[in-house]
Amino acid sequence: MNEDRQPVIILAEPQLGENIGAAARAMLNFGLTELRIAAPRDGWPNPAAQPLAAGAFEAGVKVTAFDSVEAACADLGYLVAATARPRGMEKPVTNAAGAVGWLHEAMAAKRVGVVFGNEAQGLSNDHVALCDAIVTYPVNKAFASLNLSQAVIVFAHAWGEAAGQEGRFEGTEAGVGEPASRDELIGMFEHFEAELERAGYFYPPDKTPLMTRNLRNAFIRGQWTSQEVRTFRGAVKALAIGRGKARILRED
Repeated sequence: MNEDRQPVIILAEPQLGENIGAAARAMLNFGLTELRIAAPRDGWPNPAAQPLAAGAFEAGVKVTAFDSVEAACADLGYLVAATARPRGMEKPVTNAAGAVGWLHEAMAAKRVGVVFGNEAQGLSNDHVALCDAIVTYPVNKAFASLNLSQAVIVFAHAWGEAAGQEGRFEGTEAGVGEPASRDELIGMFEHFEAELERAGYFYPPDKTPLMTRNLRNAFIRGQWTSQEVRTFRGAVKALAIGRGKARILRED
């Protein structure tokens, strides 16, 4: 994975190792692998990060610790600050998808990063002042506080979505079989209608064409697959056989 073609995630003065681990897990879920932690309160490495990372460190997330936010972003040419609070600074503000777009444009010529604040206070004004733009999320104004790892995963999801990552989702038609051919559908119609005729469903007789068309129109809207046609015809056959057995039992 080319780390120059993805943003660096910077955690500014994070407090809990658990949140560092959870942030790493969120990153790798969506293909981000470079994590920088600036002045972590409890130091680094931190054993508390391991359980919530769920193996993300071993699977590809590279962590580098720095003494300050300034040092963590010194080599980056474009930075976005993740914050929910208005800062009164003249900086462009966007949402996660917009930030992904800006980062993609900037990374054509430079390395880029996203800075997240700590659990207690978020980013300081001095940290935000280091950044070129602000990313904020459409959170509830009455309760805008996000857990650190939650804030990271919102951005990471937007990044993965823009990158076209599908993960286990294979599209809206995943798991759906081949569409039934017109010939298969007609065979199903005729089979079903023949059994309905035997059961005396079409009454009065002069309504048969209309009733048949209504049934066929309903079936057509179902967008049946070949497997569904076979299953339905098997059900119709079972009902017909069962009706025949019942008749024989009555006659006996």
